[in-house]
Amino acid sequence: MPDRIVVNASPLIVLARAQRIELLTLVGTPIHVPESVSNEVRAHSDDATRALNTVAWLQTVPDAEMLPMVRSWDLGAGESAVLEWAQTNRPARAIIDDYAARELASVLAVRFTGTLGLALLAKQRGMVSFARPLIEELARAGLYLSEPIVERALRLVGE
Repeated sequence: MPDRIVVNASPLIVLARAQRIELLTLVGTPIHVPESVSNEVRAHSDDATRALNTVAWLQTVPDAEMLPMVRSWDLGAGESAVLEWAQTNRPARAIIDDYAARELASVLAVRFTGTLGLALLAKQRGMVSFARPLIEELARAGLYLSEPIVERALRLVGE
């Protein structure tokens, strides 16, 4: 069975601002958006709100049951909702950028990918010729990445 995909607000917002929402489809469809994430997006991003309203494969779903293990990490509401949804809808993959959320995903054995990982997949699958311009575009749209992380990622795809 393929992974069920669930996304957090920051990847949605950055990809929508960069007009690259289609990069989410590199890991599969539909893309599930917990209500907490949808509410956060609608409060902070017109571009991502438009995507939620118009892109058929972005599906808002009810938040999963609150899990004490997840809540004990004191993540944001969106990150918690994504990991709770992934934990209760296995097999699942979370699209998350937040470092603490990725650490908890590892503890929970939830597979995850970040926005940078989507850019690298785009290069590997031939959607773009070079990853660097795409990563720079995502950075202009609000994705924060340190230069050492970018350089290490680019080496992974031969750039």
